[in-house]
Amino acid sequence: MEQKGGDSSLFFRGLQSRSHEKMKLRKRKSALYLSAEEASAGRRRDLLGENIYLVLFTVALRIFNCFLVQTSFVPDEYWQSLEVAHHMVFKYPFNYGYLTWEWTERLRGYTYPLIFASIYKILHLLGKDSVHLLIWVPRLAQALLSAITDVRLYSLMKQLGNQGTARWVFFCQLCSWFTWYCCTRTLTNTMETVLTIIALFYYPLEGSKSVNSVKYLSLLALAFVVRPTAVIPWIPLLFRHFWQEHRKLDLILHHFLLVGFVTLGLSLIIDRIFFGQWTLVQFNFLKFNVLQNLGTFYGSHPWHWYFSQGFPVILGTHLPFFIHGCFLAPKRYRILLVTVLWTVLVYSMLSHKEFRFIYPVLPFCMVFCGYSLNHLKVWKKPAVSFLFLSNMLLALYTGLVHQRGTLDVMSHIQELCPNSHNTSSASVFLMMPCHSTPYYSHVHCPLPMRFLQCPPDLTGKSHYLDEADVFYLNPLNWLYKEFHSDSSLPTHLIIFSVLQEEVSAFLVSNNYERTAVIFHTHLPEGRTGSHIYIYERKLKGKLSS
Repeated sequence: MEQKGGDSSLFFRGLQSRSHEKMKLRKRKSALYLSAEEASAGRRRDLLGENIYLVLFTVALRIFNCFLVQTSFVPDEYWQSLEVAHHMVFKYPFNYGYLTWEWTERLRGYTYPLIFASIYKILHLLGKDSVHLLIWVPRLAQALLSAITDVRLYSLMKQLGNQGTARWVFFCQLCSWFTWYCCTRTLTNTMETVLTIIALFYYPLEGSKSVNSVKYLSLLALAFVVRPTAVIPWIPLLFRHFWQEHRKLDLILHHFLLVGFVTLGLSLIIDRIFFGQWTLVQFNFLKFNVLQNLGTFYGSHPWHWYFSQGFPVILGTHLPFFIHGCFLAPKRYRILLVTVLWTVLVYSMLSHKEFRFIYPVLPFCMVFCGYSLNHLKVWKKPAVSFLFLSNMLLALYTGLVHQRGTLDVMSHIQELCPNSHNTSSASVFLMMPCHSTPYYSHVHCPLPMRFLQCPPDLTGKSHYLDEADVFYLNPLNWLYKEFHSDSSLPTHLIIFSVLQEEVSAFLVSNNYERTAVIFHTHLPEGRTGSHIYIYERKLKGKLSS
C-alpha cells in the first residue's frame, strides 16, 4: 500500500512537472512575454523585411550616388528613355521632341519610358516641370529602385549563408565602381539589373526562405518586356527550376505560360496605344540584334572581348576576390557561377559588345567576392581598404570627370531658350558624333536644334554611309553645300575640339565667334575631343573687337 501511494505521489509530481514545462513553453512562444528589446527590434524590422536604418542608409547612399554621377556614359540613357518620355508627354501640347529610328522601326517598347513619362506628366500637372526636375527626378527614381535591389541582395544572402557573408556581399555591392557608375542612370540595362536581382530574391535557390514562383516569373517577364535580352541570364536558372520541380506540367501551364501571356499582353496593349497598331517589339528587337546581327553597324569586337576586357573592367579590383570566392563558395552557389559564365559566353557570340550588356550579372559576382572577404583572415583589413579606395577613386573619376562635357554643354543650350528675358530666335547645330548629347529632355523648350543623323542601313545597300559619316569625310565641303545661304545658318554651332582646325575657314567666313570652352575628357578618341567649343554667329555690326 505504501509503495502504491509512493508511486501515485511520484506520478502526480511528474505530471505536475510536465504541465509546468508545457506552460513555460507556451510562455516563451507568446508575444505577450517578449522582452522590450525583442519587441523594439521587431518594430524596427518593418521595411523590406530589414532593419529600417539599414534600408534608409542604402537609400541615402544611392541618392548621394545619383548626385555624384554627372557624366555621360552611352546615348541610350537619354535617347531610349528620357527623350521618348519627353516626346510622349510634351509632343502634342507643345509640338516638339524627337524619336530615333528605333522607334519608327518599332524595335523598342514604351513600357520602360512610360515610367518616366508618368513622372513628367505628374510634374507638368503640378506646374513643376522645370528642366532641372525633369533631369533629376527620373534619376532619383532609378536610384531608389537600385537601393531596393541592394537590400534584396543582402536579404537573400542572409538566407543562403550567414550574417557575416551577407554583410561582405553587401559591402562589395555598394562599393563596386561600375554599379556606382550605372545604377542611377536611366538605362534599360539598369532596370534589367534591378528586376533580375529582385526576381532572384524570390527564385527557389537552395536555402532561400522567400521563394515565390509567381513573383520571380512576373519580374523576369517584365525585364524581358523592358529589354528582351534580359532572358539570357535566366536560361540556366529556368532550366534548373524546371528540372527540380516535381509538378512540371503545373509549373509550365500555371506559372511559365500564364505569367508570360499576361505580361506580354500588357506590353502589347501599351505599345498598341502609343504606336497606333499592334506590334510585338520584343520580336523586332531580337530579330535586329540577334538574328540579323545588325548591331554591328555601331561597332564590332572580337569574340574574346568580354573575357579579355569587358568582364575584367566592370569587376575592376574585385576580380581577384571573385576568382578566390569561386573556389571557396559552397555547391549551392554553383548555379550563380554558371549563370555568369553562360551570360558572358552568349554575349561573346554577338559581334556588337558593350560593358553595360553584362551589367545584370555583376551582382552575382559580388556574391563570390563577399564570400572571399568573409573567409580572409590575415589580410582582411588591407583587402577591404584596397577594395574601397580603388573603387571609390574610379567611381568618382568616372562619375564626376570623364565625359562630362556633353552634359555640361546642355546648361549653355538651356540659356538660349526663349523667355521673358530672352526673345532672340536662336538655333543650334550639334556638329558632333550622333547622339553625343541629350536632346529636348535636357532643354525643355521648343528651341530649333539639329544633330548629325546616323541610322543604320535597313535596305541592304553596299558601302552605306550615314549623314555623320559623310560629314566627317570632308566637313568643310559638307558645310558649304548644306548651308548655301545666310538665312539657313544656325546661330550656334557646337563641336568637339578635334574638329576645330578642319572647319575654321567656314567659321571665319560666316562670322562665328567662340563663346565657350567646356572640358569633356582626358582621354579623347577618334571624333571625340578633349573639349567642346560653342560658336555663336555674330552680325557684322556686332562683332566684338
